[in-house]
Amino acid sequence: QFVSVGTGDYHACGVRIDGTLECWGWNEYGQATPPAGSFTSVNAGRFHTCGVRTDGTLECWGSNHEGEVASPEGTFISVSAGGHHTCGVRTDGTLECWGSNYEGEATPPEGTFASVGAGGHHTCGVRTDGTLDCWGSQLHGAAIPSAGPFKSFSAGGFFDISGDGPTTDPPFNIGQPHACGLRISGTVACWGLNTEGQTVAPAGLFTSVSAGGFHNCGIRTDGTAACWGWNEGGQATPPAGSFESVSAGGYHTCGVRTDGTVACWGRNGAGQATPLSGSFKSVSAGGYHTCGVRPDGTVACWGLNNGGHGGQSTPPAGSFESVSAGQNHTCGIQTGGTVVCWGSLFGEATPRPGSFTSISAGMIDACGVRTDGSVDCWGYNVFGHAMLWERVQK
Repeated sequence: QFVSVGTGDYHACGVRIDGTLECWGWNEYGQATPPAGSFTSVNAGRFHTCGVRTDGTLECWGSNHEGEVASPEGTFISVSAGGHHTCGVRTDGTLECWGSNYEGEATPPEGTFASVGAGGHHTCGVRTDGTLDCWGSQLHGAAIPSAGPFKSFSAGGFFDISGDGPTTDPPFNIGQPHACGLRISGTVACWGLNTEGQTVAPAGLFTSVSAGGFHNCGIRTDGTAACWGWNEGGQATPPAGSFESVSAGGYHTCGVRTDGTVACWGRNGAGQATPLSGSFKSVSAGGYHTCGVRPDGTVACWGLNNGGHGGQSTPPAGSFESVSAGQNHTCGIQTGGTVVCWGSLFGEATPRPGSFTSISAGMIDACGVRTDGSVDCWGYNVFGHAMLWERVQK
């Protein structure tokens, strides 16, 4: 059994209950061959891995082309392995980074931090006051976040992530094309790839935000929907009226109105923006299809139904708590916590057994949070990524 796991570009490592480490995946540089001893946490980067031992010292292994595994002395509370650099939070809250620094990614600012996340060529950290600070490459605005503190985040480019922050774990996602966050104050901030204006968030107060392919949508405090970014198909032009929630998909958007009906806008070549009649508790817009949970717990879907192996818009019977539409597949949590998926290929429609509290379907994979707080993923298994479950069961 494992207490935590860290996934890198082509490998993953986990901390077992007894503190020992196990790694799997690509191992050309030894990044998946952990040292002996007891650890409290581990973080996998591109070609190297680092962990915090139970005595607070650091140890890194794998590629050392830029000095990224030459960890400093002293005690740390956390560490994050990036592309070719590494950063850690010392026990006094200060940051230290080492390795590649061509774009300033290993030159952290002064001050105290609660957590840090190292990306490919930039780094971000959550300060102890909850604000977010980034440094390094400015490509696509990756290192230009707005001031916080933040309440939740959503990363775009057909992927999403959210969390309640700030905590000791960074409530943000590094490496996606763009991301948006809902500040505690209620304002929205976005950063990253801005080819279509998707990171230029409107002013005003919001209750939620959803990042799509190249556009974003949010619900204002008055219940109206606001969208920004790519609008070629009208996906960023919401209708009037009051909404409970909104979901930005690849090229379309859907929202649940306050009366329970669903409204969709944007591209509709496969019928993904033509919702079914009746009431819904929630809705999720995917690549070319949409699914929603009705008040009685049943799931209804519309749109493309033949992507991959097909069937992403043909939900099974039964009662569901939530549903998430991916690119060519869909996953839902049934009443009781069991995950059921349908559609596509690559194994993303073959979920793990057990009980889950939340689920997110991506491009060719899916991930869920179990009732014990652990995360499990399945789907495309390049370089052993999807071997996590088989390893955990040992």
